[in-house]
Amino acid sequence: MATALIVEDSLTDRDLLTRYLQQSGITVTSAQSSEEALLMLQTAPPDLVFLDVVLPGQSGFEFCRDLKTNESTQKIPIVICSTKGTEADKLWGSMLGADAYLTKPVDQQQLTQTINRLMQ
Repeated sequence: MATALIVEDSLTDRDLLTRYLQQSGITVTSAQSSEEALLMLQTAPPDLVFLDVVLPGQSGFEFCRDLKTNESTQKIPIVICSTKGTEADKLWGSMLGADAYLTKPVDQQQLTQTINRLMQ
């Protein structure tokens, strides 16, 4: 069974994403900051990371870049889930290494398609 780490400081958004992922058969862990997520990644690397952009401390964009430039985490697919949905934001996410970019509120069907594409 696949595992996903959700890095999201909003309880509402985290709960919704958790429910959608669990309905897709994915085991979910979560962190509220990039610092907390980094500790979790070091102990139990997930198959996917879902990352908000606006986080306390380090932004999701910065954290994405750090994960994609680290040899031990660079192969983990990252999906940015953010209210920042402009084409510039999506381009920036892609340039920093994000494998997919979903805007909030996340559409369950689009999420499922993204998971299927990244897990092949």
